[in-house]
Amino acid sequence: MFSQAVVSMIGKGILETLYMTLLSFVLAYVLGLPMGILLVVTDKEGIAPFVILNKVLNFIINLFRSIPFVILLITLMPFTRALIGTTLGPNALVVPLVIGSAPYIARLVESSLKEVDGGIVEAAQSMGASPMQIVFKVLIPEAKPSLIMGGAIAIITILGETAMGGFVGAGGLGTIAVNHGYYRNETDIMLVTVTILIIIVQAFQELGNRSMKRTDKRL
Repeated sequence: MFSQAVVSMIGKGILETLYMTLLSFVLAYVLGLPMGILLVVTDKEGIAPFVILNKVLNFIINLFRSIPFVILLITLMPFTRALIGTTLGPNALVVPLVIGSAPYIARLVESSLKEVDGGIVEAAQSMGASPMQIVFKVLIPEAKPSLIMGGAIAIITILGETAMGGFVGAGGLGTIAVNHGYYRNETDIMLVTVTILIIIVQAFQELGNRSMKRTDKRL
């Protein structure tokens, strides 16, 4: 159906897409997890209230979340070029992906941690547990199933954003779909790339569902 060159191009596109998605997710989670924890801990009803820090962090997160990814991608081009020396290729797209996804992940983490039963937290406090101990021995373990599902949602969102990078030559399946499906009107190649993206999304979602079930003590 396709020439060897096209098959090779699609294979490379899959690898580039997975590379951008997974690397961006890991780096964004490294940034987003502590931000989400701080949002919960410093809340006025949190275990270590710090209203000013909480408001500043909320403002920063809301600011970046309100910017559409395509606009953020273009706006960050000078920063990306200064950081890695180019605005083309998978590595260049990772920069805006991380900056755009970290605040989103922070909100997912905040939501997951706030689902934890307050009675468990109060019991830990009554036994003299420090805020750090409550976070790492109570909140995160209790919220693990929800955190896993939030992670699956985040990685699927990042995957979708990698496709937008096709318009700026970021590589991956998005670039293939744009160059061949949009500019050259090669519908068959575009349909293949879309089908592969759907399969990858389903795989990530299924992995998240299975991981959540293994960690959920209620199931």
